[in-house]
Amino acid sequence: MEAPKKYQMSINLNVLNHLGINLYSNIPAVLSEVVANSWDADATNIDIEIESERITITDDGHGMTYEDINGKYLEIGYERREAKEEGAAVTTHYKREVMGRKGIGKLSLFSIAKIVKVETFKDGSQNGFVMSTDEIEKHIKEKKHEPYEPKPMPESEMVLNSTGTRIILTELKRRVSIVHSDYVKKRLARRFSIIGDDNFTVRVDGSPISITDRDYFGKLQYLWHYGDESEKYVDLCNKSENFEHEEKRPGSIQYEHKSQEVTYPVRGWIGTVTTPSVLTDKDVNENLNKIVVMVRGKLAQEDILEDIREAGFYNKYLIGEIHADFLDENDLFDIATSNRQEIMKDDPRYISLRDWIKSELSYIRVTWDGLRTLQINEEVQQIPAIKEWLHELPPPKRQQAQGVIDKIAELDIDEPEDRIVIYKHAALAFENLLYKKSLDQLDKISTETLPIFMEILGNFDDFEASLYYQIIQERLGIISALRDKVEDNSVEKTIQKFLYEHLWLLDPSWDRGTETPHMEQTVRKEFEDIDAKEILTDPELNGRYDIKYKMTAGKHIIIELKRDDRTLNHNDLLKQVEKYGNALRKLIRATGKNEPIEIVCLVGRDLEQWSDAEERERSKRTMAEQNLRVVLYDELIEDAYRNYNAFLQLRHEHGRAYRLIKNLEIETPEAD
Repeated sequence: MEAPKKYQMSINLNVLNHLGINLYSNIPAVLSEVVANSWDADATNIDIEIESERITITDDGHGMTYEDINGKYLEIGYERREAKEEGAAVTTHYKREVMGRKGIGKLSLFSIAKIVKVETFKDGSQNGFVMSTDEIEKHIKEKKHEPYEPKPMPESEMVLNSTGTRIILTELKRRVSIVHSDYVKKRLARRFSIIGDDNFTVRVDGSPISITDRDYFGKLQYLWHYGDESEKYVDLCNKSENFEHEEKRPGSIQYEHKSQEVTYPVRGWIGTVTTPSVLTDKDVNENLNKIVVMVRGKLAQEDILEDIREAGFYNKYLIGEIHADFLDENDLFDIATSNRQEIMKDDPRYISLRDWIKSELSYIRVTWDGLRTLQINEEVQQIPAIKEWLHELPPPKRQQAQGVIDKIAELDIDEPEDRIVIYKHAALAFENLLYKKSLDQLDKISTETLPIFMEILGNFDDFEASLYYQIIQERLGIISALRDKVEDNSVEKTIQKFLYEHLWLLDPSWDRGTETPHMEQTVRKEFEDIDAKEILTDPELNGRYDIKYKMTAGKHIIIELKRDDRTLNHNDLLKQVEKYGNALRKLIRATGKNEPIEIVCLVGRDLEQWSDAEERERSKRTMAEQNLRVVLYDELIEDAYRNYNAFLQLRHEHGRAYRLIKNLEIETPEAD
């Protein structure tokens, strides 16, 4: 009689917590790891069934033998690409480039389920086992040095009779009942570019996922695309009545690889939409105002746009998907962070991609400005549009605007086209005065002075730039004030309050889409409904973060400030901020969520270890893996000044409308 099979997993509880239970924050992210494993297993069909109390994922890949299970699947950290066997870097049958690398993706299943059942069929043999987070944690605590042995799955529960793998998730930690099929389809479609292509079909509750499930292309107005196969994006956009312009751009990046200059291809697209509001996908609670990075057909970076600190009105209209497979070369080290959804941002490969995208955005911006100016001019030349603009104004302002329209109606104009131009100027001038809270100037306008006044203020590009001219001048003044405070070695509280009031100094994107920030608050204050004493240690209970806030996407930001005259040690700094991070993670988990955390430390001087270049890079990489970054005050000030001053210098000539509004006094003819 055949001896009972034993399945063994060697795992440290700390690894399970950080790379399993706390690895992902949502169901689509977890399912994407399973889909990636199925791709690597040469599967052509994956079926996902979502029920109120369980999720089942079945594929027709190559399956696993008993030896495969213990030697590969249950070996945490098994690096497939380092193996010498066939199919290590590319799959055996379809020669697909393998997605998996670190061998920890399977642990993500524990972040949404307490019970994980795996059934697999290969070479005519059935195998199956059951893993439980409760049992794993208990085993590790009691028998720290002995491997955990998952229980064999009863034969009565195994249903596979052909090659493949089936995973069943039960005792789900989140309310799956609210996660419907369309939600999962859309989110998975956005995380993969290979679904529906290359003999690879993923179905959710029987419905196949396709590229159209991303729900991107019907929103686009202008499109810039890269790569020989990018015409398919144009075809998808052409089905939308919003689409007006497309342009193919060169798709290549120069990068130094092993002391040689190499040209790497880049594929994908960047687009703009008609209005920023369409980039808020309320159905799946996702902000699409971002440029994602795909590697080997799978999402690698949620948003590279947030790392390109470029001020500008057009940023809010951007969306894109860039494919950069060179980020994951087999012979180079892995630059993905442990959650597999971000890339180490100080790696030269990532920096080269970021700089290339930034250059492309500069080109797109100029083109967008021209296209948008033409569009606005065409739209505003339609009287119904002017009526719509009037309708959108609140009643008191509408009455004032109607007064201007009435004065235009009194003008002696022969050609209807000329009258429409005046309407355009009037609307833009009104908005400019409304922004400056100077609508009382309208009382000084007469029929005689109206055409000249409107023409001066009538250029839409001028109007938009004049607003930014004012904003950026104000921000440059704030940056200078911070420089003075740092140079004067102001007390920490003073700088803390200053940054709290101007979060955009740390990142231009942090002044939009954030929840109310907190300053000098204990880590438990934000979670008053939770009994923190049952969760946190005494040091964690009493810890106070300098500044903390939460972005609308769910990411928590902690900002720690250090005096300008202090030189800090790398290890001491890590220990200090770990207290805040650990406390916040515990409290977030207690709410049933698993939201990411980023910690930013502002320091006045290089860390002690940074005098050596190699130690500096090693230190930064260690901190990046823990979502921690150190910023010098001087770097912060120079970066902020350069970002905003560059825009001011570039568009300085467009400030004339602002200067004219500021200095112009309208002469009113005296009554007889």
